[in-house]
Amino acid sequence: MAADQTRNTSALLVIDMQNEFVSSDGSMCLDAGVAVVPNVIKSVDFARQCGFLVTWVVREHDPLGRDVELFRQHLYGDGKLKPTSKGSKGAELVDGLVIKEEDYKIVKTRFSAFFATHLHSVLQGAGIDSLVVVGVQTPNCIRQTVFDAVALDYKSVTVIVDATAAATPDVHAANLYDMKNIGVATITLEEWCKSSC
Repeated sequence: MAADQTRNTSALLVIDMQNEFVSSDGSMCLDAGVAVVPNVIKSVDFARQCGFLVTWVVREHDPLGRDVELFRQHLYGDGKLKPTSKGSKGAELVDGLVIKEEDYKIVKTRFSAFFATHLHSVLQGAGIDSLVVVGVQTPNCIRQTVFDAVALDYKSVTVIVDATAAATPDVHAANLYDMKNIGVATITLEEWCKSSC
């Protein structure tokens, strides 16, 4: 019975696993992000086996940059990179990751998956009180989403350390340390698979 309750109240948030960030030809490619793609795929497969709500969190921007943070607006406009513009190859999920009918997709335009989105309402409506987070990058979208989840009183927040990544191992470790200090579980994929469902 307890296992069923865990399955029914947990969600896996897969953050920014898009070509722009984790494909070798992406304009904002993160090498460490490319390296964790296999573990993210395994996380998704495992979450589905356990009955978790797999929630895809992606960045998609207006090609003219009207919904982009001020510090990134110089990347948009004629002849510019226009990262993760709606409909672009960069905005698509990296090969090996596929959204299924039972999954949920949320589009964000800022670091946190909760900022100016309806993610919290969707999760509440589904009875979700525990989150597991994978994706990129640890100091930006992972950290902001996790801190917001803690502020919103999710009962349990877990970051899979080898299915998340940052520009350097030191940056990754420092941000994991900060998240652990606010009560977030920071565990490996193997540890998670042994302790869940």
